[in-house]
This record gives sequence, structure tokens and C-alpha cells, in this order.
Amino acid sequence: MAGVLAANFLYVILITLGGVLVSGSVHFVPVGGAPAAMAQATGIGTGTVQLAAGAGLTGLVTAGGMLNLTDNIALILAAGMVGAMIMIGVTMMVGNLVYVYGVGVPPASAKVDYDPITKDRQDIYVSQGTEGHGLPTVSFVSGIIGGGLGGIGGALVYYSLMSIANGMASADFVGLAAIFAVGIFFVNAVIPSYNIGGTIEGFHDPKFKKWPKAVVTSLIATFMCAIVSVITIGGL
Repeated sequence: MAGVLAANFLYVILITLGGVLVSGSVHFVPVGGAPAAMAQATGIGTGTVQLAAGAGLTGLVTAGGMLNLTDNIALILAAGMVGAMIMIGVTMMVGNLVYVYGVGVPPASAKVDYDPITKDRQDIYVSQGTEGHGLPTVSFVSGIIGGGLGGIGGALVYYSLMSIANGMASADFVGLAAIFAVGIFFVNAVIPSYNIGGTIEGFHDPKFKKWPKAVVTSLIATFMCAIVSVITIGGL
């Protein structure tokens, strides 16, 4: 057990880093939950767990596809990043289409009077009794950044798990690595959920300042998961 852990300790570190990236990425993604689904809050109308797992899993899938072509870690991480950014970007774009043309509300944030990126005024467009609606430019840009970080994290976790030496057949190994990766993603999806406490609009939201707490917690939790993963897979 100690020998397996020592031989693969680099992958323990990389898995931990990947998990931390997935956890931290959620604070960039505009999470609206049920209020956003009713156009009463800014963000995507689903929760932190789904969005974190979605970004991480998309990174895993695209990284897995690239891993079939090359073992260059830079290309694999880039594939994970781009795949997750596209996933989050399309999700936000479709959400905005529904908000604007389906519900009939303009994308506007109640957290800031002016969009930090476009400098457009927003407070006069926020419906009374709501915390904003849709996905304004700053939230969209923040979401793209979050998707990229989550995708890199997902790709890094999967690449590290696939790099652990063991005696398993390739087909079985892929499935086992994917199972451990998904478990790590969900652990790091729940942690920021408690930290955010419902909704967040992106890096301009006051709740964004809480991200160091989630990162520290994720660092500890993922490190333990990484040890179990490496010992289990490396011992087969």
C-alpha cells in the first residue's frame, strides 16, 4: 500500500489540484437555482451540484476523447477546458433566449448598478421584488471562466487516474477511472454549494469572496479521495 502511494504520489497531488479547480470554478458560474428558473434571480436555473458536475464531467469526456489521440497533458487539459466552456456557454445562451423571448425580461443584475464589463446600467431594469433575471454580460463572462476552470480540473483528475500503473485491461480501467472521477466531481460539487448558500451571479457577486473557504475544504477532501483512488487503482 505504501509502495503504491509513494510511486503515484504525483498523481495524488494532481488529482487534488483538479478537485480544487472544480470546486473553485463553481464560484465563477452564475448559479440561480429555482429562483432563476422563475426569472426572479440572475443565473442558470439549476443548482451548484449540477453545474459543477456538468463542467467536470464535460472536461472528463473531452479529455477522454483527446487521450485516445495523444498523451500530451497540455492538449488533454486544453480539450477539457474548451469542452466545458462550450457546455456552460451554450447553457447560458439558451437560458438567455428563454428569459428574453419566453419570459420577456431583460438580463439584469441586482448586485451592481452598472455591468462591470459593458458599463451598462442595470438597476432600472430589475423587476421589483426580484434579485435580477437572465444572464447579463458580466455573468456570462464569469460563467465561461468558471467552465474553463472546471473543465481543466475534470481533465486533470481523469488524466491522473488513467496514468496510475496497474494490471487491469484497458477497457475495465477506463470504466473504473471514470467512476472514481465522477465521485471526486460530486464531492467537490457539494462543498461550494454550502459555501454559496443558494445563488451567485459570478465574480462580481459579494458571495464570491467566500471562495477561499471552499478551496481549503476541497483541498482536504480531495486529498483524502485521491489517496483512496490511487491505492485502490494502483493495487489492482
